[in-house]
Amino acid sequence: MYKGIVLYDFLLVRGGAERLTLTLLKDLPGVDLCIGFRDPHAFSEADIAGITTRDLGAETTLPVWRSLKVMRAFAHQTQFLNGYDWALFSGTHAPLAVHNHTSGQNYYYCHTLPRFVYDLKDYYLQRYPLALRPALLALIAYVKPRYEQAIARMDILIANSETVRNRLRRYLNRDAVVINPPCEIDYFQWQGQGDYYLSTARLEPFKRVDLLIKAFKQIPDQRLIITSGGSQFSALRRLAGGASNIIFTGWLGDAALCQLIGNAIATLYVAKDEDFGMSPVESMAAGKPVIGVAEGGLLETVLNGETGLLLPLDLTAEGITEAVRTLNASRALAMRSACELHARRFSRAIFLEKMRSILPANSLLTNP
Repeated sequence: MYKGIVLYDFLLVRGGAERLTLTLLKDLPGVDLCIGFRDPHAFSEADIAGITTRDLGAETTLPVWRSLKVMRAFAHQTQFLNGYDWALFSGTHAPLAVHNHTSGQNYYYCHTLPRFVYDLKDYYLQRYPLALRPALLALIAYVKPRYEQAIARMDILIANSETVRNRLRRYLNRDAVVINPPCEIDYFQWQGQGDYYLSTARLEPFKRVDLLIKAFKQIPDQRLIITSGGSQFSALRRLAGGASNIIFTGWLGDAALCQLIGNAIATLYVAKDEDFGMSPVESMAAGKPVIGVAEGGLLETVLNGETGLLLPLDLTAEGITEAVRTLNASRALAMRSACELHARRFSRAIFLEKMRSILPANSLLTNP
């Protein structure tokens, strides 16, 4: 049997990419994991139980320095890779280790390009404090050539969506096989219908949660629960200004998150040109329609008018307010069956079947 290893940036938040990494490893018996670091508060020992894990110990709380430190760790601390027949890289930092794996196949599962380097460069620069912009520009200058050299060394590229595939073609002149990430569709279940709408997006600028807050401040009779964390947590709480209909929970465990999704009226996910977006799929698996934007990965996951509402690209708080009024409790309930059925296109079984067709034949993925 071929010996393989999966390399991923770090286990810091319980996002879609992190879930995919652990899901894949649970179905790849004997395959090892290499990470830049693991936050034990977000991912306990139980999450990686039974997985041989190489932790490079590159943890730091400073975002820009974190990227540099993790990239350098993958580039300089992974000489052990030639002991493996194949390596599957995921994330934007881990691929820098590819030059240390010269004796076997190299695969890259691309969730996203480093968007602050490519399509969202100007977006990030405009929102960075003036004093920090030189640091961001220095990071871009460091990342871009190294990332591009790493991707050039990959034998096979896998994109999580057609949106990401198109970005790989545009910016790196590489094509990719599209394999959508898996959703644990049997875990996310309809549990009822409460009196609130839900946002599960990370609190980062390009997720545009600020527009959700502005919208719900205009409709105080509708409740919004924001269940996540991120660099904008404090700023967004200030923006909410103590509005009684807007609630922040911070990061929650899987069970609590599942309960909130399962009892919502609908979810809102308005990230800017999202790569794929696992949150909308999880919402639909629980029978909850999605209010999103007609761009990026949501064009591939949400059926406008059937499993949610997709808003125009010129997104405004007023547009969100109107969508909430339109997607009321009764209309959301009418979409339940369509949501649950559509979510099955993104099942773990389908994901594993497609991955079997890519990875070496002797790397047997177990049946789900």
